Amino acid sequence: MYTLGFDIGSSAVKAVLMNCENGTIAGSATSPEREMEINALNPGWAEQLPEDWWTNIREASRKLLEQNPAAMKAVKAVGITYQMHGLVLVDENKNVLRPSIIWCDSRAAEIGRKAAEQLGEHTACLSS
Repeated sequence: MYTLGFDIGSSAVKAVLMNCENGTIAGSATSPEREMEINALNPGWAEQLPEDWWTNIREASRKLLEQNPAAMKAVKAVGITYQMHGLVLVDENKNVLRPSIIWCDSRAAEIGRKAAEQLGEHTACLSS
């Protein structure tokens, strides 16, 4: 039995194929080879295209299939981790509406600071 894990980071998608019987790694892949683009249309903004994540998941999977086709056919579970805080807006058909606002975007930092001041330090710490 094998498991397949994906880590969708802001720089790349990492994938690992693991043999659950003996705990060994049957394959690993990263895509793209260079870091994914982070778009900053204005100071403090950080956005990425969710389509790019999907493209790189497919590419990492293709690489794993080339490395170990038998193990990929024996995958029984898939795990996915994602880059901390991110916002992907979709419509009722699950079509992406705009680039994703990712974890390092700071356009709302001032709003957060003001909210923490108004709510008080104790309340602000409860949400951290």
